[in-house]
Amino acid sequence: MAEAPIDYAAVYRALPGMVALLTPDLVYADVNEAFVRGSGRSREDLVGRYLFDVFPENPNDPEATGAHHLRASLQRVLSTGERDTMAVQRYDVESPEHSGHWEERYWSPVNTPVPGPDGRIALIVHRVEEVTELLRVRGGAGDGRERVLEAELYTRARELQDLNNWLRQAHAREREVALSLQEAMLSTHRPVGHHRAAVRYRPAVGSLNVCGDWYDLVDLVRGHRIAVSVGDVVGHGLAAAGVMGQLRSALSAASRVADGPARALDVVGRYAHVVDGAESATAVTAFIDFDRHTLTYSSAGHPPPALLHHDGRVEFLDRATDPPLDAQPDPAPRPEAMTGFAPGAVLVLYTDGLVERRREDIDTGLRRLAGALRRHRGQDPEALADTVLRELLPPGGATDDTALVVVRL
Repeated sequence: MAEAPIDYAAVYRALPGMVALLTPDLVYADVNEAFVRGSGRSREDLVGRYLFDVFPENPNDPEATGAHHLRASLQRVLSTGERDTMAVQRYDVESPEHSGHWEERYWSPVNTPVPGPDGRIALIVHRVEEVTELLRVRGGAGDGRERVLEAELYTRARELQDLNNWLRQAHAREREVALSLQEAMLSTHRPVGHHRAAVRYRPAVGSLNVCGDWYDLVDLVRGHRIAVSVGDVVGHGLAAAGVMGQLRSALSAASRVADGPARALDVVGRYAHVVDGAESATAVTAFIDFDRHTLTYSSAGHPPPALLHHDGRVEFLDRATDPPLDAQPDPAPRPEAMTGFAPGAVLVLYTDGLVERRREDIDTGLRRLAGALRRHRGQDPEALADTVLRELLPPGGATDDTALVVVRL
């Protein structure tokens, strides 16, 4: 006996929880009945309209962050193709009956991608559970015990709000410390000879603004040469930043005395074995000789630098790649390779946050990078660095750190 087909549209409409379907442009494609009831908006107020036009941020609250966090979550879903479960958010809603009157509301959202036939995200399932009543106690009739319980719950809710405010202030202070540490270790305007170079650092979403990615530019003592390096320490936060600082300083010192980039990485690799937290750290360094128009490079498990030639050709420097810094108990000499360049070429070094995405081969990210460099090859290093980050990083922020160095040769 054949089974009766299931009317999934009817199931969707009857779901007890608030569920909306959003397009990749964050426009309401459909909403179920529970969403209509819970939001206080009609279907006509919702379907076909941009989410943040229907539910803007409360203009009377300068510290409101609900819309910002929701937008970042939805952008992460679009860029990664992964489900994103958000923490409880305060997101006030304007009363539909009284314009200008905003009601304090708390929500627990989950955003899930729905791929289309071509594999691209066609819809986002935006499921929301309102938890306002868990944090705000309603008044009402009842016996003495109920009123005492309500008063106790109200007190605990106020304590929770006070704790949340304290944590927000503590996080702001911690972020200030993190930013000071980042500025001390990764100067964004470090001159290297008279050559034009741009450096950028973007922390992962939700980090303290200091993580394990780093860059360095060093004037070499012999000839008209500089060394350019980037590296990546596994992890986030102040601990990873401490390891990053040690390895960066070691490579900076080794580059000044080594006869080439491979030898510099040999020295740092041996040092990495005695640094706690340096496991699986990667780095790539390039020695640029402006008199001979040559570039010598070596990589310890790091994505290959990109050399943008004057004619628009992009060459990935991948002929001297070895395992990460501490991968070998008894390190062997690392390989190095040399290539030539014409004046006006551009060298780009970066960390994996720029090109790697979940469920995507890294070659796809490298092709994106090459395309961006070709399209904008006439820009100066500062503008090119900003353009590359804007085109390659997800709009809501990446889930991994990114360091970027652009040098006009």
